[in-house]
Amino acid sequence: MKRNKIPAAAILRLSIYYRYLQRLLQNGTTVVSSAALARYANVNPAQLRKDLSYFGRFGVRGIGYDVVRLAEHIRGILGLVREWRMALVGVDCVGRALLANRHLQSQGYRFVAAFDNDPKKVGEDVGHGLKIRPMEEFEEIVNADTVDIGVIAVSVDQAQSVANAFVKAGVRGILNFAPTRLDLPGNIMVQYVDFTVLLDSLAYGICNLTKIEDEKKACILDPRRQRWNREHSWPVVQFFQ
Repeated sequence: MKRNKIPAAAILRLSIYYRYLQRLLQNGTTVVSSAALARYANVNPAQLRKDLSYFGRFGVRGIGYDVVRLAEHIRGILGLVREWRMALVGVDCVGRALLANRHLQSQGYRFVAAFDNDPKKVGEDVGHGLKIRPMEEFEEIVNADTVDIGVIAVSVDQAQSVANAFVKAGVRGILNFAPTRLDLPGNIMVQYVDFTVLLDSLAYGICNLTKIEDEKKACILDPRRQRWNREHSWPVVQFFQ
């Protein structure tokens, strides 16, 4: 199967599998069953095997998966064999939380620049040897040779112009925290993180896990009761422009 035909959800699940395999490696576990790996990702074993089958054959029937080998394979598939350099625009609450997230760097994602148009923030040390730069210096610092992923954490009205700046600089991947869709060229990969979408999913799930006696309440239980797991682990919506 061509890589562009692989379901986006399967790619996201690969990341979940990989995180669990990392934990197993830390604990000294050498073999994991498909049932255990699937249970961690909140899918059934058949779905796990299907996800992995897009990329080859893994595991031995009746034995399971070699943890080291499978982790290495998934690491290569996801492109985690290299460091990914990121530039952040918007050093507010979300932006600061991202800069302070040590887990990102441990997984190979490193911020190499941070920008904000607030003069009061410019020059501030945000850790990792970074200081907030003014947007006037964006073109001088950001290009395809220095930044792989652009992170947008600005208001809706600024998001498109920031995205345009990343595209002009040659950055091919964008992580957008602004709750709006971006108009981008077809060769740009973008991921959207909209917290209201996640909260809507939680609200729906709570409604369907709770027995509603009074239909006049704000949440009305769908009589068709669509299948919905208690855990919905996909924090972003993948969208290839």
